[in-house]
Amino acid sequence: MIAYEELKDKRIAVLLSGGVDSSVVVYELVRQGLTPDCFYIKIGPEEEEKWDCTSEEDMEMATAVARKYGCKLEVVDCHREYWDQVTRYTMDKVRAGLTPNPDVMCNRLIKFGAFHEKRGHDYDLIATGHYAQTALLPMSGKAGGGLKWLCTAPDPVKDQTDFLAQIADWQLQKALFPIGHYVKDEVRQIAEREHLVSAHRKDSQGICFLGKIDYNEYVRRYLGEQQGDVVELETGRLIGHHQGHWFHTIGQRKGLGLGGGPWFVVKKDVEQNILYVSHGYDPETAYKQDFLIRDFHSLNGAMPPAVGAAAPLTCSGGVTIKIRHTPEWHAATLEATDETGTYVVHSSLPIHGVAPGQFCVVYDAEHYRCYGSGEISL
Repeated sequence: MIAYEELKDKRIAVLLSGGVDSSVVVYELVRQGLTPDCFYIKIGPEEEEKWDCTSEEDMEMATAVARKYGCKLEVVDCHREYWDQVTRYTMDKVRAGLTPNPDVMCNRLIKFGAFHEKRGHDYDLIATGHYAQTALLPMSGKAGGGLKWLCTAPDPVKDQTDFLAQIADWQLQKALFPIGHYVKDEVRQIAEREHLVSAHRKDSQGICFLGKIDYNEYVRRYLGEQQGDVVELETGRLIGHHQGHWFHTIGQRKGLGLGGGPWFVVKKDVEQNILYVSHGYDPETAYKQDFLIRDFHSLNGAMPPAVGAAAPLTCSGGVTIKIRHTPEWHAATLEATDETGTYVVHSSLPIHGVAPGQFCVVYDAEHYRCYGSGEISL
């Protein structure tokens, strides 16, 4: 739980999106006797008439919540930074046949990045509606003092530590997650009880900040279409065509438009623009148990326990991992290599849909403390 009595003299900025989660953040801070300033980050499409964007409704909701609690609301335009940084990252990855995570980079580059450069630097803390927690813990895991850790929320379905595992150390130091100790139903109940206008708004399902914009339309806008072959991996048989490998991800089952399924995307030939698929339910070729991660990013300087050439021999190596936003953690060990920040992940069980470009997020054995994440490189 957050020690609010220690925040009385802190300047707090709330990133207020107009959704139910950030709205309850404002309530939670105000009920603790704090007076935060609210900020709406404006990230809209470059040509709004071509996109179905919810920014106008978001702004109306955010304005109503800020007014209800007597908080100042300021709009901060981060449009250029989003499209220059997050979109470039996303398109470079998908063009290379990788599976990016725009939401991960949005947190690092926009919510705790561009916003900080423009306005957040004037504040001691930046509060968001993420389902995550922080705690001061020593390396042993005992309470009291030590490093500030990013810690998981009690709601395993909504836990968003995987989306935060690439933020910088200084960004973690300023991060505040006032609803991280709640489960989603509790947040909804608070919003209804307090008659917040956002109480019944649906959770966003698309890319961060893009509202109702379809992911494939987002990609098509920048990379276009290029027809390629869909080939059965085991037989080499041509079974269909696609409009560009960048519209598909390893492990994908839906949206292939192929008869006689189910089919799973198990491999890509980026240079030839070929998708390889395998027929049958959960084919063995779609699973991996051992894979490489590079450029491991530590949230607070503490590296995960590992065994191997570059790790202390006293480490057990026992961790848990996630490779996508799901409620499941996988027990694993990390084997350090001679290259700094590079590990071989040995999962205790095969994992479906491991794809280069995804972030493998590493937690302690109890999946409570998050060490950080590295990009999967097969």
